[in-house]
Amino acid sequence: MTPSILMLNLCLGFAALSALCLSLNRHHGEIVRANPSRRRVLLLRAVGWAGIGLSLLVAGEAEGWGFGPVQWIGTLTGAGLGLVLLLSYRPRLVGWAAAAALGLATTAGVLQRLA
Repeated sequence: MTPSILMLNLCLGFAALSALCLSLNRHHGEIVRANPSRRRVLLLRAVGWAGIGLSLLVAGEAEGWGFGPVQWIGTLTGAGLGLVLLLSYRPRLVGWAAAAALGLATTAGVLQRLA
């Protein structure tokens, strides 16, 4: 288990779960203070599910298909816990945290490619 793959999966999972969270009217209203359009809801859902699928693919390819899905479930659980805590105490920071997580995931992916 390499730390860069773990960080990549954790950050990618957090960003994907945040997109799915923002596709719900209640959470979108808490975070953005406006109701999302139908087009935005569909886009956020597509991005969220694509991110989850990509994180599974990354985990499987990097760690092998025997251990990769186990790591994937663990990182999604950790990302979900972090998102729930952030939504509970500081919902306005979810958008910023998701953007930061996406940047960290990109950095971790680049570092993994260079290694």
